[in-house]
Amino acid sequence: MDEVFKALADPTRRALLDALFADDGQTLTALEGRLEMTRFGVMKHLKVLEEAGVVTTRKQGREKLHFLNPVPIRLVHDRWVSKYAEPWAATLSGLKRYLEDEDMTAVKTVSWEQGTAPVAEGTAVFEVYIKTTPERLWEAITDPAQRAIYSFGVQTSSDWTPGSDYTAGIPGAIDISSGTNLEVDPPRLLVQSFDALWSDEVKAHGTTRVTWQIVPVGSSCRLTVIHDGLPDRANPELYGGWPMILSGLKTLLETGESLDTPGSLLYS
Repeated sequence: MDEVFKALADPTRRALLDALFADDGQTLTALEGRLEMTRFGVMKHLKVLEEAGVVTTRKQGREKLHFLNPVPIRLVHDRWVSKYAEPWAATLSGLKRYLEDEDMTAVKTVSWEQGTAPVAEGTAVFEVYIKTTPERLWEAITDPAQRAIYSFGVQTSSDWTPGSDYTAGIPGAIDISSGTNLEVDPPRLLVQSFDALWSDEVKAHGTTRVTWQIVPVGSSCRLTVIHDGLPDRANPELYGGWPMILSGLKTLLETGESLDTPGSLLYS
């Protein structure tokens, strides 16, 4: 977490994060135009943010797009804000914004219900570093029992072969999603179509896509989840739960414990 605090300590880097929060998926040129700073200076700040994991990048043709990754910040929140304190903290921070902000129309609430990250061109990107092996991480993603521990109680079942189907839900309670495993390359890559089933509102959005990318980094792994194909003004429920899911996955693999979050407590 030291890297996260270092990254957030600088006002210029916070300004870059604010810019990505307002309009995610920006190029270096677009971000440079927002600051009175040289291109090299902006690149140095973005490098610090990437090393801390709060910004992740994705190639699109010749351009490199930058995305705000809320997962490390959510982990800081989860470490010191309990499920009992969270409603009070959210209320007091909202009161502070109400009293201090001149233009409340510009305020965005960052939450699971309302969406935890902006969506640029139908794409939400989340990244987290986990101290584990690729094989162990792949097992945690594909094993129904482990998946249920960190994914709101949802079990995901499949034979995990290319072209096979999968289903996800809480037995006897609710169907969450279904789809097809488009690419399966253990323990490196899993690409799935995603049909949300838990409400008529999310069903109406149709099929989207979820990509899990695992890259070894020393004795750890970088896990990137890309949820794309999202329609304009997508229901935040489609993608808003990822920070909690990935935070729970990291906690499970590194400590063997489960992480209490609003989502994980839904079906406990």
